Amino acid sequence: MPSRISFPFLALLVAAAALFPSSSSQQPAAPPQPRGKRFYISCGSTKDVQVGNVKWVKDEGFTAVGNVSTINKPNLLPVLATHRFFPDATARKYCYELPVIKGTRYLVRTTYFYGGFDGGKDPPVFDQIIGGTLWSAVNTTDNYRRGMSTYFEILAEAQGKTLSVCLARRNDTKSSPFISALEAIDLEGSMYNTTDYGRYAMSAVARSRFGSKGEIVSYPDDEYNRYWTPYVDANPAVESHSAISPEDFWNLPPAKALKAGVTTSRGKKLTVQWPPVELPAATYYVALYFQDPRTASPYSWRVFDVAVNGQDFFRGLNASAAGVMVYSNMMQLSGKTEILLTPNQTSPVGPLINAGEIYQIVPLGGSTATRDVVAMGDLAGSLKNPPPDWAGDPCLPQQHSWTGVECSQVSPVRVLSLDLKNRGLSGSLPDSIGNLTGMKTIYLSGNKLSGSIPDLSGMRTLTVLHLDGNQFSGTITPSMEKLINLKELYLNNNNLTGKIPDGLKNKVGLDLRTEGNKFG
Repeated sequence: MPSRISFPFLALLVAAAALFPSSSSQQPAAPPQPRGKRFYISCGSTKDVQVGNVKWVKDEGFTAVGNVSTINKPNLLPVLATHRFFPDATARKYCYELPVIKGTRYLVRTTYFYGGFDGGKDPPVFDQIIGGTLWSAVNTTDNYRRGMSTYFEILAEAQGKTLSVCLARRNDTKSSPFISALEAIDLEGSMYNTTDYGRYAMSAVARSRFGSKGEIVSYPDDEYNRYWTPYVDANPAVESHSAISPEDFWNLPPAKALKAGVTTSRGKKLTVQWPPVELPAATYYVALYFQDPRTASPYSWRVFDVAVNGQDFFRGLNASAAGVMVYSNMMQLSGKTEILLTPNQTSPVGPLINAGEIYQIVPLGGSTATRDVVAMGDLAGSLKNPPPDWAGDPCLPQQHSWTGVECSQVSPVRVLSLDLKNRGLSGSLPDSIGNLTGMKTIYLSGNKLSGSIPDLSGMRTLTVLHLDGNQFSGTITPSMEKLINLKELYLNNNNLTGKIPDGLKNKVGLDLRTEGNKFG
C-alpha cells in the first residue's frame, strides 16, 4: 500500500497486518538479532515477545511513567496488542530514554495502534518529541478507522549518552497519549551522511521500491529494518536478473528492494508521480536508486538525465548493472512531485528507476547546555519522587520544559529557575547541582529533602535560595559566602548544625532566615 501523509510533518502509514510478519505462520529459524546498539521496545508489554525475526523487549527501565493496557482483538500481533498510555494531564511530556552512543546516527520509529483502549471512538491527537525538538503531531484517526496502525520515522544523531523520545499533550488533546512500539536502530556512519545532524534531523516521508507488489521489505532483508513499501503505477515493471550488492550503493539499500523497477521503451521519457500525495512546501532529502536489470555488457548501456519537478537532479546518469544512487540533500519541494527520466539519444534502451526515499528536513529546536542537562539529570535521579515529566531535555521544546523549570531562550539554553516548593519531594541534592551556573532562583521549601547542602559557590548569578522546611543536616559550607548576588537565603526549619558563616550573617542586603536549626 502506498505511504500516506499526516500533517504537520509527515507520517509513514501502513496496514497493521503488513507492519510485521505474522507470528503464527510457519517460518524458518530466526537469524541472529540485528547487531549494534539497537532497541525494539514493545510498549506496555509484561514480557519480551518474538515477532518474525525480531525480538521485542518490554519497556521496563526505559520509562518511569504511564499505565499499560491490552487490546483484545482477534489475530492482533503482540507488538500492537499492548501499549502504554499517559493519563497524568499535569505532566508537560512523557519520555522514553534510550542509552545510546554519542555521535551515532539512529533511525527512530514510533508505532501507534489505538484499539479504543479508553472506550473512545477516536484516538487522541498529541505531539511527539525527539531530544529537544518537536518532531510531529500524532493523529492516527483516519488509519484507525481503516483498521490500520501508524508509524513515524526520523533520522537523528545522538547528542549525548541518552536519546529521549517523548509524547506531549496539545491544547486539543482530549484523552491520554499512548504508544504501541518504539525502535531505535544505529546506522553506519556513511549512511545519510550529507546532512548536518548538529542542526537538522530527517523525518521520513516515503521509502518505496518501484514496480513491486505485495510485501513490505524489512529485516532481515534490510539489516537496518527500514520499511520499503511496494509502489506500482502505470509504467511497465521489470525484474532484475543481475546480482545486486548493497555495498555498491550509498545508504546500503537491501538487494530485495532493487530487484524490480519501472521502465519504458527506447527513446521515450519515463515519468513517475511519487510520492503519490502532495507535499507541504519545505526542504527535503531525496535519494533515488537505479540498477540495470540486464547482464552487464560493454556494448549496451542505459544513460539518461534525471529531473524532479522540472529541476535538473542528475545529468548523464549511467544505470549500470552494478547500480547507482543519486541524491539531493536540500531540495525545495511542494505539491505534487514528478520524477522525469529523459534518455540519451544514443542509449539503446529506455530509462528505469528501482527505488526512492524522501525525508523532510527538520531543524533542531536548539540545544540545552550539556552541563545543565547532566546536572538536572543527576537531580532527577537523586529525588525519589520527581515530577512525572522529569525526563528528556529539561528545557526543550520550550513549551514542554520540565515542571518547575524555567530556562533561557537563547542557545545554548541554560536553566534559570527551579520551583518545586511544597511538592512532597524526598531524596537529596547531588553535588553536581552546583554546575547549574546560570541558575538565578531555587525554591525547594516545604519538602522532605535530606542530606547535606552541596557546594553551590559556582552559582554566581543565584539571587534566591529557599531550602526551608526540609530535613537538611550538616553544616553550612563557608563557600556559600561566594554567592555575591544572593538576596534571599531561607534555611529555617531544617536539622543544620555548626555555625553560620560570618560572611552570610554580615552580608548587606541579604534576607537570611535560619531559625529552627541546631546551630551552636
